[in-house]
Amino acid sequence: MDKNAKIYVAGHHGLVGSAIWHNLSDKGYINLIGKTHRELDLLDGVAVRNFFDEEQPEYVILAAAHVGGIMANSIYRADFIYKNLQIQQNVIGESFRHKVKKLLFLGSTCIYPRDAVQPMKESELLTGPLEYTNEPYAIAKIAGLKMCESFNLQYGTNYIAVMPTNLYGPNDNFDLERSHVLPAMIRKIHLAHCLKEGNMEAICKDLSLRPVEGVNGSCSKEEILAILKKYGISETEVILWGTGKPLREFLWSEEMADASVFVMEHVDFKDTYSQGNKDVRNCHINIGTGKEISIKGLAELIVKIVGYRGKLNFDSSKPDGTMRKLTDPGKLHELGWHHKIEIEEGVQRMYEWYLG
Repeated sequence: MDKNAKIYVAGHHGLVGSAIWHNLSDKGYINLIGKTHRELDLLDGVAVRNFFDEEQPEYVILAAAHVGGIMANSIYRADFIYKNLQIQQNVIGESFRHKVKKLLFLGSTCIYPRDAVQPMKESELLTGPLEYTNEPYAIAKIAGLKMCESFNLQYGTNYIAVMPTNLYGPNDNFDLERSHVLPAMIRKIHLAHCLKEGNMEAICKDLSLRPVEGVNGSCSKEEILAILKKYGISETEVILWGTGKPLREFLWSEEMADASVFVMEHVDFKDTYSQGNKDVRNCHINIGTGKEISIKGLAELIVKIVGYRGKLNFDSSKPDGTMRKLTDPGKLHELGWHHKIEIEEGVQRMYEWYLG
C-alpha cells in the first residue's frame, strides 16, 4: 500500500480498530478515514453507500463489530447475529461496488467448533457444532469470511479474512455486563481490592468513569455496594463466573494490529491457500500466540498484579463456555509474522492503562 493511499478503518475507536489505526499512523500512512457510530451508522445501508460514494476509499479494514462476553452473547443473541451480518453486508458490499483494492475482515476464533481438534488449524472450520453461548456471533463471522472468500473466487477481489484469538489492550471494554473475560476480571479484582482496602474514593472514581447499570460515583454507598455485590464483588471476596478450568489464549491488541497491517502490506488472497487444491476453502488466517492459560491461572495473575488480598472464588453454576480454544498460528508464521508480548507483560500493561 502506498503511504498516501486512502484507507478506511471501520470501527476505529474500538479495541481492534484503534490499535490498527495507531499502527498504520506509526508506519507513516497519512490518509486514514474513520467515522464514529454517530457520524456513520454501519447498520444503515443507504448511509454506508453514501459514505463510500463520497470518500472513495482504496483500502478497507473492517474492524467494526457488535461484540461482548459470554453473558452478553447468551442474552442478546438476536442482536449479535443481526447487527454483525448487517455491518458486514453493508461494508463488504459497498467495497465491492466501489472497487476497493483490498479489504481486511476481522473475525474471531469462536468460529471454530466447540470440540475442535486443538490447537485449531484453519481447516477445523465447519467440522462440528459451535459453542452454544456464542453461536449467533460465530455464524455471523463465518458468513463474513465466506463472503470474502466467495467474492475473491467469483470476482477476483482481494479480500482477506483474519481470525484473531481473544484480544485485550488499550481502549478495551470494561463494562461488567458486556465485556470480555480479561477486562472484566481486571475491573472486578481492582474494585474488590479497593473495597478490601476501604478505598471508596477509588471506587467512586472508577464508577464515575464507567457507570454500572446507572450507578456512578455520586450514588450512595449503599447503592454502590449493592451493584458491586450483584457482580460478585464484596469486602471479603470476588466471585467469577464458571469453574476457572477453561483454557484461553490471549493476544495483546497492538500485536494483533501489527499482524493485521502486515497482512494488508504483504499477503494476497492467492497466498492463503494451496494452489493445487480443487476446492478452495479455509482461506482465512488465524492470528494468535499458540499459548494458553487457564481462567483460574489468569485470575491469579491479575490478583498478583493488582495486589488484591481478599478471597478469589468461582461460581460453578455459571457457564464456562468452550473448555479449550487454542489457535494454531502456523499459517501466519509461514507468511512471516510472530507475536512478542507474553501474557504476564500484557496484563501488567493493561492494568497500568486501566488505572490511567
